[in-house]
Amino acid sequence: MDDHKIVQRNIALQREWYGEPLGDRVRRLVVAFDVSQAYLAEVLGISAPMLSQVMSGRRAKIGNPVVLARLIMLERKVLTPEVAAGSKEALRAALEDVKASRPTVNRDNFPVGVGPDDAAVLTALREVAEDESLLEAADRLDADFPAIADLLRRAGKTQ
Repeated sequence: MDDHKIVQRNIALQREWYGEPLGDRVRRLVVAFDVSQAYLAEVLGISAPMLSQVMSGRRAKIGNPVVLARLIMLERKVLTPEVAAGSKEALRAALEDVKASRPTVNRDNFPVGVGPDDAAVLTALREVAEDESLLEAADRLDADFPAIADLLRRAGKTQ
């Protein structure tokens, strides 16, 4: 199989496994935290060349579940009010928090769903928008940003 077909297959697998290509997810984090790809790799606990291979589709998956857990942690932190507002101190603190984390990952505690950080985000979203607006925004974002759309849907559900 030639390189182009391998990359296309890997990106299709990433869509299936992670909801979207990992390159898209990682690029959003690089922009949101205003860091280099190499520094983001350091925060995640993966080598820069390995992250580059995953982003480009030369590799299909993140083999280390702890690295994936940290990626998800960073995606959640982007949604916290201080980080979303671009506070340099909040950005630095979020990166350092994730970098220092030692998440344990198994099928019972994988860091998805509503955790302490998510609960604060859900509350903040509910304070600034009506349920219907959150659900409408989720529908609009679903194709390009499924993880954010899911969060908006959870926030838009009546308690």
